[in-house]
Parts: sequence; structure tokens; C-alpha cells
Amino acid sequence: MKRFRRDSRRQVVYDLLLWAGLCIFIAAMGPDPFRDPAGFGMVTGPRMVLAAAAVLVGRRRPLAALVLLLPMGPWRFTEGFATVDLTWLLPRRNVKIFPLLPTTPFIIWYAYLTGRRLLRTLPALVTFGLISLVGVAVVLALGGDLGLWVSMLTALVGTYLVPYLLGLLRRKLLQQRRQTRLSAEAQARLRERARIARDMHDSLGHDLALIAVRAAGLELSPGLAPAQVKAAGELRVAAADATERLRQIIGLLREDADAAPLSPVGEDVSELVRRAADSGMAITLDLAPGPVPGLARAVVQEGLTNAAKHAPGAAVEVSVSPHRVRVRNGPARSRPTARTGGLGLAGLRERVRLAGGTLSAGPAGDGFELTVTIPREGEEDPRP
Repeated sequence: MKRFRRDSRRQVVYDLLLWAGLCIFIAAMGPDPFRDPAGFGMVTGPRMVLAAAAVLVGRRRPLAALVLLLPMGPWRFTEGFATVDLTWLLPRRNVKIFPLLPTTPFIIWYAYLTGRRLLRTLPALVTFGLISLVGVAVVLALGGDLGLWVSMLTALVGTYLVPYLLGLLRRKLLQQRRQTRLSAEAQARLRERARIARDMHDSLGHDLALIAVRAAGLELSPGLAPAQVKAAGELRVAAADATERLRQIIGLLREDADAAPLSPVGEDVSELVRRAADSGMAITLDLAPGPVPGLARAVVQEGLTNAAKHAPGAAVEVSVSPHRVRVRNGPARSRPTARTGGLGLAGLRERVRLAGGTLSAGPAGDGFELTVTIPREGEEDPRP
């Protein structure tokens, strides 16, 4: 009984109204209950019972409802959607195209629901084959006239096949829409995960680089025992290796959010510089008046990280203006432990590109310089 249970009172009311309407149309097809009550009871009564069974199972089993309504199918060829003259092909003049009965709209509805809800096509093909056999039997019983064949074929196409195909098309469109929505949600989740991973990559990579700087400072400090110097060197190498593994795990994140808005102050940049100075880096900051570009923090963080990894002990100059960020370091004072080929600059270059800016990075004198330029509002991007 669970398969026939309705989920809400509204569905029960809807099905009762559907059955009542179907009974009214069935009664219009049968004998007059006042003139021929016996005929009404013999013909219309069983049809109403079949209608009740069809409505009962039709919500979840529309194909079964089509089978139950088969006796009320379009097997009368006296009325139709259109009448054509086929005297050029056969003796009959008035041939009904797409025969219509009072129950035809209900059959069309269940045929549509079959295409809309039935996932397998084989049961539908078998049922439509059975319905076609019934149509063939009706035509043969009426004499097998060519006009009857035309009426029967149009009845099968218009009452069963076309509604089924429309329901099938509707189901495919809804599935495609659902897949598109799920794909968009998955892409949104991936973008958010990429953003979190990128932030984690930048933050942890920078912190590990500062740990390496502190370890390098300890390694060069006078008065340490050889074992302590060795431990400091191992700590510096381990921090550098951890940074490289972090880059390999997270990888290059090419998906990015929109360009960050301008910030009225540069607290983040100042905090980065302060932390780097506290770790032992020789660093100076030139923060120009005005709004700081939203990418300034990422640019400064990447520049300081690279300087700490590839030029330990070098003096670093950081300058930030509303439309330009530059990080420059001098020559290294100790041997770098990080390997080249990291993905930090590549990811930063992509972020700058999405923001409409340009990035240049390369040797400058005996050191290295990273410069990012953000075009002023209203200026065109100079790149082609």
C-alpha cells in the first residue's frame, strides 16, 4: 500500500477531482442512465472502476494507467480533430484525422507523464506495441477500410506517441538543467577551495620562509656550539623543503576571484614587513600616501618569501604606491637552500593578469626585483 500512498492532502484532493472529471466524461460516452440504466451499469460502471484504478496508480505508474484506460481509447472514428477528403486515394470522402473522444485528454496526460517519469524505454515500447495491436484489431473488426487505417494511425500518434515524446523531451531538458546547476555549484566549490588553498599556500609559505630566515640567523650567530650550528642549518633546510612540498601539493591555482578592491590603508603590508623584520630580515618600507592596491599584500608577501628563500641575509626594499608595488633585494649573504622552479610567481602573475595589471620579475643589478603595476582607473590596459 505504500506505493499508492499520497504525500499530502493536496494530492488526494487533486486525484479525487481528476477521477470525478474522468467519470463525467466516461458517462458522456456511455448509455443514458435514465433511458437505459441497465446498459449504463453494464458499460459505464466498469469503466468508472477502471478510471478509479488508473487515477490510483497513475501518479507513480502512469504507464499502468494507460493500460487501464485502454478500453476508453480513441477507437471511435466518428469524431476527430480534422476531416479530410481522400477521394483521390480511396472511395471515402470524410476521413477523421486524430479521432477525439471525451477521455482523450486524460489519456494524453498519462502518456505525457509516462515520458516525463518513466526512466526505462523498454516497458513503454512494449505497452505501445500492445496498444497498436488493439488499434489493428479494432480496424479489422470494422472492415479494414483504408480510411479507418488512417484514422487509427493518427489516433495512435496524436494520443500516445506525441505526448510521450513531449514528456520525454521535458525530462531530458530538466535533467540537463539539473546537471548544469550541479556543475555550476561544483565549480563554485572548486573556486572556493582554490581560494582557500591559495591563501594557505601564501600564508604558510611565507611563515616557513621566515622560519628559514631565523634559522639562518642562528646558524651565523657567534658563540654557538658546532652541534647548535648544525641543528640551525638542518632547521633552515627543513623549512625550505617544507615550503617546496607545500607548493607541490597545492600547485598552481589559476582560478581566481575578481580583483581585490582598493584598500584605504596598508596595515596588511606594514604587518608583513614588521614580521619579516622581527624574523631578522634587513628590510625597509616606503609606503606612499593614498589607497593601497588590493594585490599589494600578495605581491609583498611573494617578494619577501622569495628573498628569504633565494637570498638569505640580503637587504630588501619594499615600495608601495596606489598603482605600483615593488620588492627588491640585494645579493645573498649566505647560501640559499631553496630550489628554483617554484610556482609562486606563476600564480601571482595570473592574479595580476586578472586584475588588469602587469608583472615583471628578474635580476636587477646584483639582486632581484619584483614589480607589479596596476593601471589607473579609466586607463586602458597597454597589453594587446
